[in-house]
Amino acid sequence: MCQKLYYCKFTYSYFTNKILNTELYIARKMISQKKAEGQLTKPILRITMLAIALGIAVMLISIAVLKGFQGEITKKISGFGAHIQIKPLSQNSSPDGDAFNAKQSFVADLKNIDGVVNVQAFATKPAIIKADEEIEGVLLKGIDKNYNWNYFQEKLVSGRIPQFNDTSKSNDILLSAQLAAKLKLKLNDNVFLYFIQQPPRMRKLTICGIYKTGLEEFDTKYAFADIAHIQKLNDWGKDSIAGYEILIDDFNNLEKINEQVSETIPYDFTSQSIKQVFPQLFDWLNLQDMNVVVILVIMTIVCVINMISGLLIIILERTQFIGMLKSMGASNWMVRKIFIYHAVSIVGKGMLWGNVFGIGLCALQYFFHFIKLDEASYYVSYVPVLLNPLLILGVNVATLVICTAAMLLPSLLITKITPIKAIRFS
Repeated sequence: MCQKLYYCKFTYSYFTNKILNTELYIARKMISQKKAEGQLTKPILRITMLAIALGIAVMLISIAVLKGFQGEITKKISGFGAHIQIKPLSQNSSPDGDAFNAKQSFVADLKNIDGVVNVQAFATKPAIIKADEEIEGVLLKGIDKNYNWNYFQEKLVSGRIPQFNDTSKSNDILLSAQLAAKLKLKLNDNVFLYFIQQPPRMRKLTICGIYKTGLEEFDTKYAFADIAHIQKLNDWGKDSIAGYEILIDDFNNLEKINEQVSETIPYDFTSQSIKQVFPQLFDWLNLQDMNVVVILVIMTIVCVINMISGLLIIILERTQFIGMLKSMGASNWMVRKIFIYHAVSIVGKGMLWGNVFGIGLCALQYFFHFIKLDEASYYVSYVPVLLNPLLILGVNVATLVICTAAMLLPSLLITKITPIKAIRFS
């Protein structure tokens, strides 16, 4: 029985050593012998593993929050101005703009561009809203029945989306919650819009819906109504508009689609992406990238320093073992690989727990929104998160590669250990 058991153990060890490499096999044996670790080594290695776990978690959370924040703000800005705007090249500085006929032949070509979801007409006109004793200035945005209301449908506080048709002008107006509160208005109330022109004109509209996006500088500025009112006020024709808005399905393709749009439209029209229309907001969002880069660099340095310290402790504790391996003919590189494999296993465990904690916390925030924000300052009422599998994989791979490469330097200490010194040290 004993001979069979010995034979099985020998066979397992032999084939394990052949299938894997010798260094990895010895490293696995070292890892499995937890009792061999000294009383000082155990807590230090645990601290090292904890530091790596926290570093990975912080990096994943930072990236998820950054991408979530950028995505949410971009979605809100695009909800007001679409992704791409097309206007006449000769358009003057007036908010009314230059009118042109909506029945342009290139519209059909725009709709055929891959990634374009909708092409919708619009016109804007400044107005003053009066309700009892309160007045507020707004920019009335006129749209037609082809307008994509998906974004505002999600942001409705009460009421419904305006309903338009080709036969008659609609008196519906969509107002923001901020404007409604300032003017002390509620759903189904009538509002009077005054337009400063010669002669001055007025329109009476009914609040059909109230929305809230959280972008205060937009919410307090825009109101939405039938484009037919602006056409009448400006003495335009029934088919006259001030421009087109284009919605796309993937914001990452914005620049590419904008180039295709520019090539499609005539020379007397110009196209602008939402980044060009509101450059200050996107410049502010891009600044957040630098903050995350700083966090990633700091966390990577922390992980590397902790791992180097842990590896040095492991080497010093196993000095006698190193001397024994060298006395049996093991090269310096072979012994270094054994300890690097050992250190990589510690990095791997730390990364595993870091991923569990970081992704788990992001998932809880995504579903329950338990971390709140001041919407007036941050444009969102909670911390938005967006988990990108490719970015998560990239962070893990980069951390593992950097930590492994950094361990090559402290492992040089092994080359200074000789069998005679190791025996004396023990």
